[in-house]
Amino acid sequence: MQISTGSDGVPRCGWCTATPVYVAYHDDEWGRPVHGDAPLFAHLALETFQAGLSWSTILHKRDAFRSAFDGFVPETVAGYDDTDVARLLGTEGIVRNRAKIEATIGNARLVVALAGGLDALLWSYAPTGGRARPRATSEVPARTPGSTAMARELKQRGFRFIGPVGAYALMQSTGMVDDHLVGCHRAVDG
Repeated sequence: MQISTGSDGVPRCGWCTATPVYVAYHDDEWGRPVHGDAPLFAHLALETFQAGLSWSTILHKRDAFRSAFDGFVPETVAGYDDTDVARLLGTEGIVRNRAKIEATIGNARLVVALAGGLDALLWSYAPTGGRARPRATSEVPARTPGSTAMARELKQRGFRFIGPVGAYALMQSTGMVDDHLVGCHRAVDG
C-alpha cells in the first residue's frame, strides 16, 4: 500500500484512509512527538489493550478508555483496587479483559515508581540519525532492534502486555519514529 488521495485531495499514507477516525488520527496525532509520563502512559495503556486486536477497535473506544481510566493519570490508575477492576470489567465501550485491566493498573504502579520517569526511559530508545523515508507500507517494519530492546527493558522492569511489535507501534504513535510515506502530506521531508 502506498499513498492514497482522499476526497479532500490530500495525499496520505494509504493505511489511514479507511475511516474518518483513522484520517483524523493520521493527520493530527500519528508520528508527532509526545512527551510527559501521563501522555506516554496513555499510549502504553492503549497498546496494552490493543494486543491481539486491531488498532481500529482501540481507536474507536479511546474516549471510553480515557473516561473509564480517569484520563490515564498514572498516579490515579496506580491507586485502583479490586473495586475498580470490577467497575472496569462492567464498563461498556472498553475492552473488558481482566488480564489487560490488571496489567494496566500494574503498569501504572511501575510508572509511578520509575526513577527518572517513563518519558526518559521510552525516549532513550528513539533512534538517532536519519533513515530513508519509506515509499510503501511494506517498507515499514513491524519491529526494530530498538523496539525489541525497549520491550525487553520494560519486561525486565515488570511491565506487562508490551512486546517488540507493540513497542514499535508505541514508537510510531508517539513520534519516536516517523513512518509517514514519501508523498504523504505529513512527511516533513517529502
